[in-house]
This record gives sequence, C-alpha cells and structure tokens, in this order.
Amino acid sequence: MTAPETLEGWFALHDLRRIDRIAWNRLPAAEKEKALAEATDLLASFEAVEDAPAGRSITYSMIGHKADLLMLHLRPGVSELHHLERAFDQTILASCTTRPTSYLSVIEISRHGSPEGTAENVQDSPYMQARLYPEIPDHSSFLCFYPMSKKREGINNWYSLTAAERGELMRAHGRTGRHYAGRVTQIVSGSIGLDDWEWGVTLFSDDPLVFKKLIYEMRFDEVSARYADFGSFYVGQRLLTQDLSRWLGE
Repeated sequence: MTAPETLEGWFALHDLRRIDRIAWNRLPAAEKEKALAEATDLLASFEAVEDAPAGRSITYSMIGHKADLLMLHLRPGVSELHHLERAFDQTILASCTTRPTSYLSVIEISRHGSPEGTAENVQDSPYMQARLYPEIPDHSSFLCFYPMSKKREGINNWYSLTAAERGELMRAHGRTGRHYAGRVTQIVSGSIGLDDWEWGVTLFSDDPLVFKKLIYEMRFDEVSARYADFGSFYVGQRLLTQDLSRWLGE
C-alpha cells in the first residue's frame, strides 16, 4: 500500500476559549474598559494579518456549552500561529478565560486519483491555490468545525484499501458535497502527527441548517458509513471585533 500524495497550504489553528464570567465580573470597571480596548485592538490586528505576510483570521461566538469564543487563524507557518495564541494569552481578557480545547492542522488536498492538476503544476492552478490558501467567507454568518479520522477496524480499514478503491469512494463523497455548492464552503485540514484526530473540517454558511443536512446526507456515503469516526462538533456565529463589548454584556 502507498500513501496518496498530499498538497499542503496554510497551517490552521482553531483556538477555543471559555469565558469565566465570575472572574470577568470581578474586574473593576476601569480594568474592564482597558481589557475591552486591548482585546478589540488585538483581534482587529489578527484579522488584518499584521503578524505575517499572508493568512486569514476570523472570530466566532460559540453556541452551546463547549466554548464561548473561537479565534480561527490561518498562517503560513506554525510559529505564526504560536505567536497569535501567546499574544492573546497576555491580555487581560485571557486571564478571565479557560481553554477547553484547540486544534492544530494544515490545509490539505489528498490526491486520490483526482484530475485537478498535480504537484508540478499546482502553482498554475487557480483551483488548487484557492483550496490551499482559501478565503474565509466573511459574508457567511455561521461556522461548523469538527475533527474526524478514518477507521482501522477489521475489514473496515481505510488504510488497507487500494488507491483505486479510496479514489472511487472519495469521488462519490465529493458528488454529495457538490449538491450544496453555493450554500456551504468548506476547508479541509490534515492533522496526522499534529493533533489527536486525522483531519479537521470547517464549514461556513449563512444557514446553520445546511450543516445538518449536508453532514446527514454524507453519513450515507459509503466512505462515511464504513470508514469515518467523528469528534465533537462546534458551531459558532460570526463575531465582529467592534461588537466584543456588547457580546461580553458591557
């Protein structure tokens, strides 16, 4: 068995934080004002990509109990991502947060015999460039992120399939996804050797119901039904930096 060729683009960090409301409410009014100004300026600098020559950043208010805030960063290297998380850690707001989880990965295209170019001509392929160095759709209000792995269980062992078998399963999976073109955008990132799961999937849409319909339909694809394991799902809504004060209830 041989591993399929992969092409890599920007590194990705999903930095999830939970607000300690008790700690926040204990801050004096002047300290809160300072914290808000500091955090607003920092998040704006992240989104302006002032720390690197290329990349993207965007902030989300998370829905449910798993986290309150997601800072999603795409950068050319891991060092830049590490700088971003350390910069936030030094803020007053960060002292009022805990970090339930984070996820490190690199945007990846796995080549299961697909026809959209090769490593030799990737620089000339706008399709490949757009996938490896994607825009985060600023117009999309909602995000859904989840990690996943391929099974290695008995006869359902993804890594024992031939390249042709893997290719056909992934092409069928892609046909399902294309039914949702224009309604959802996705970023797929590889995390083998970088984090606990094998891939991270980040979806963007104006309608969170699309996440449910897309993922449900894909569960019936053989590649998911037989070979996929999923981690926790995280859903958030776009948080503009200028709305941080209102979001914190100030």
